[in-house]
Amino acid sequence: MDEIAERAGVTKPVLYQHFPSKSGLYLELIQTVGAELLEAVTGAATAESQPAARVLAGFRAYFRFVATRTDAFRLLFGGGAWQAGEFADAVRGVERSIAETISALIDVDLEPQHRELLGYAIVGLAEVTSRQWVLRHEVKRGSAKGIDEAEGEVLARQLADLVWAGLRGLPGLTEQSRTSTAEPPSPRSGD
Repeated sequence: MDEIAERAGVTKPVLYQHFPSKSGLYLELIQTVGAELLEAVTGAATAESQPAARVLAGFRAYFRFVATRTDAFRLLFGGGAWQAGEFADAVRGVERSIAETISALIDVDLEPQHRELLGYAIVGLAEVTSRQWVLRHEVKRGSAKGIDEAEGEVLARQLADLVWAGLRGLPGLTEQSRTSTAEPPSPRSGD
């Protein structure tokens, strides 16, 4: 708490006026960082009108968050603390919020349980891939500092291709949505 107070530029008693304990501060950070991740993914995905582009935009935002806010990502999904008690509940709440938001963006006539399952599956793909990405950097470089956003773009495209291939195969998807692509076609010469 001393280090946190110092970095915040306040005294420890001032910090305790806002957070009764280190656990309270940690829970607040989990909720704040989770809301920021949700906002990044939702904002990017809803800015796109085509389903395939939404998938890619959501993954891009997720991996950009991991690359630029690696410590925040690790706070949510990288440490052992998230597996215990109230912290686990808070992290599950973040996962649930993101999964519900993603499932609402899946524009196919599905049973609610199926749509929810797909939302969680997509979140799981991004989360586990990101944890491995961060771990690879830590092992390779001794730190996750300096994760390359270009590598995140590659991961986003690879997972978007996988997810879109699965979503495109769902019954009830309109033909227009089924033929949607994440990127506009390259202009042909002479056009």
